Amino acid sequence: MTEPQRSEPPVTADERTMLDGWLEYHRDTLAMKCAGLDDKQLRTASVPPSELSLLGLVRHMAEVERGWFRRVLADEETPTLYCSDEDPDGEFHLSEADAWDEAHATWQAEIAHARRLVAGRSLDDLSTGRHRSGEQFSLRWIYTHMIEEYARHNGHADLLRERIDGVTGD
Repeated sequence: MTEPQRSEPPVTADERTMLDGWLEYHRDTLAMKCAGLDDKQLRTASVPPSELSLLGLVRHMAEVERGWFRRVLADEETPTLYCSDEDPDGEFHLSEADAWDEAHATWQAEIAHARRLVAGRSLDDLSTGRHRSGEQFSLRWIYTHMIEEYARHNGHADLLRERIDGVTGD
């Protein structure tokens, strides 16, 4: 895995540029937290009984990207990646067959698809799909939620990484 690069979001910019910058910053932060670790380390759970792991977080964020951008924003009928009715938290329940290369490639593909879906849209655009609550959301709300989701999970990732090899930082 190549070492991920991260750019600081702009400190002065229009709203769209600022939101894009912060979302990319947090996507890159999660990638940085996973960089340099082997498959076993990426599977290391936080503390029992939690199954939270860096690999699980990457799989979770692939699901979140897919859910908000494909299903809600664009109304694409696309199945979940790792979850099911029987296992709604399936992204965190790892089997021996689950590997970093697949999860990382899937996550990156979902990010790339999300970037294509938001290109040229106004922050005021309403989603064409609906959330499970039945509501439509503005693209502005989706950006804000995605930044919050990544920021929260990057805090988890920071603690997981420190437990694995002592690495700390932004």
